[in-house]
Amino acid sequence: MNATIVGPDGRLRCRWCGAVPEFLPYHDTEWGFPVSDDRRLFEKLCLESFQSGLSWRTILAKRESFRAAFHHFDFNQIARYTEHDLDRLLGDQGIVRHRGKIEAVMNNAKRVQELIQREGSLAAFIWRYEPDPSQLAKPQTASTSAQSIALSKELKKQGWKFVGPTTVYAFMQAMGLINDHAKDCAIRAEVDAARRHFQRPGAAASNSNPI
Repeated sequence: MNATIVGPDGRLRCRWCGAVPEFLPYHDTEWGFPVSDDRRLFEKLCLESFQSGLSWRTILAKRESFRAAFHHFDFNQIARYTEHDLDRLLGDQGIVRHRGKIEAVMNNAKRVQELIQREGSLAAFIWRYEPDPSQLAKPQTASTSAQSIALSKELKKQGWKFVGPTTVYAFMQAMGLINDHAKDCAIRAEVDAARRHFQRPGAAASNSNPI
């Protein structure tokens, strides 16, 4: 099976983005483009954990509801959540009401605060695990990598939850640490250009304020 399909503008795209209409704009404007904003990185780690066992379509369709329910993934606010917030979230029909995953977001918000105290920013820590492109498998042929395994292991060591190697690999694909667009996909070149011009974050300061 070909890795690409012809998009509505006649250009080739990764085959997966043709599965449902909402995938195309996500594929063209978000997936694979590098991110250094702490809130966006935290949001994506949370959403990938919610996706575990489900489809990305389910999570993407509920993303705005997730953002509203979790205060736009402001981890400083989430870290102050109480049992009242847990009950509120378990009753929210707009999100995935999985107690363990909701509790993981609440836990991980505290862990990211601790990480920022040590590292300066979540982005500075995450981008240390950017793999050498020459060491990666062919696009869209792997579900983990040595780096996703290492990052998952370190996050778990720090007390994070629901951050297994496959979840972390999907996060790395989406946040631009890996350009996993198909070789013939028109967006692959755009992502390559964005990655070339992207300033890898250092540990000097956190960019954790919401957009």
